[in-house]
Amino acid sequence: MRAVVQRVTEAQVSVAGEVTGQIAAGLCVLVGVGKDDTESEASTLADKVVNLRIFEDDAGKMNKSLLDVAGSLLAVSQFTLYGDTSRGRRPSFVLAMEPGRAELLFERFCAACRNLGVTVATGRFRTHMSVSLVNDGPVTILLDTSREAASGAPAQATAP
Repeated sequence: MRAVVQRVTEAQVSVAGEVTGQIAAGLCVLVGVGKDDTESEASTLADKVVNLRIFEDDAGKMNKSLLDVAGSLLAVSQFTLYGDTSRGRRPSFVLAMEPGRAELLFERFCAACRNLGVTVATGRFRTHMSVSLVNDGPVTILLDTSREAASGAPAQATAP
């Protein structure tokens, strides 16, 4: 699974003018599901996102997690994170999981975040969404569960 994690002071997602998800301070996470992803990757990604230490402590260092700051999470499904432009200018999405199974894994990611104690708001799967946010810092982190597994990094993020 892939994620673009943005530290925000506020964020919201709308579908056809209706706000479907909204948060104050926390993380806006764009989530893509790859064709070979499993529930294990959804849980691993949730743990990594929730425990990612990208919030400042009293000394001004990025040393606190979403849990530490009692922030919320806005999760937005985005299959285009698996867009491949290596063969031209029009992206191919053959590496993205088919929508039915992808929705289940996206929901598994959201449920895992909730189980870790985070309030989660979402967009609406397979719809055209408008996302608005105020990026704080700006801080933007790219995560990819397949790259972490290939690099030999621990499968689960650990708390300090």
